Amino acid sequence: MKTALVIGSTGLVGSHLVKQLCDSEFYSKVILLNRRVSDYKHAKLEEKIINFEKPDLTGILAEDAFCAIGTTIKKAGSKEAQFKIDCEYPAHLASLLKRQGSKQFVLVSSIGANSDSSNFYLNTKGQLEDKLKALHFDSCIILRPSFIMGEKVALVVLKLITPLMLGGLKKYRGVQASDIATKMIASANLNRVDFQIIESGEIG
Repeated sequence: MKTALVIGSTGLVGSHLVKQLCDSEFYSKVILLNRRVSDYKHAKLEEKIINFEKPDLTGILAEDAFCAIGTTIKKAGSKEAQFKIDCEYPAHLASLLKRQGSKQFVLVSSIGANSDSSNFYLNTKGQLEDKLKALHFDSCIILRPSFIMGEKVALVVLKLITPLMLGGLKKYRGVQASDIATKMIASANLNRVDFQIIESGEIG
């Protein structure tokens, strides 16, 4: 069995990812890279507290790295701070992990991610995708979900409108956070050797 590593374990998708990785028959160990101690408890878990500005990953080895880190301008405080969290931090961690032997990197990005986009959020996500592709992991898998469902209010609203989103609107249907985590793990264990993008309609 393999070792998995998770960046962004305390977020909506990340929390589902941790639980499913701990339950997975593919992984005997799950390493969490966090800025502060979490509440997770499981025999498979190993938590590493790091400084994301100057991360020290000495001794951290994992075949598969999963990244579900992300924030908003409101939470980050500025576009500059959001860019650091959504692009610079994961790109730098990915480069360090690649050097230390990680074979595969699986990322939660966003529908419409494009480094040429005039939209700040989509541009940021696109830049991260480009940086990851340039690292040439044995396998790099990018998931681009639309609305991520999980919060109670959003869940109710999106469940009502999702059946109405047909044809060209189908790709914008909401995606359950748990389904994203499931797809990440399943895709990481298909032994693909390439750069792959999984669009929102292919999740769940």
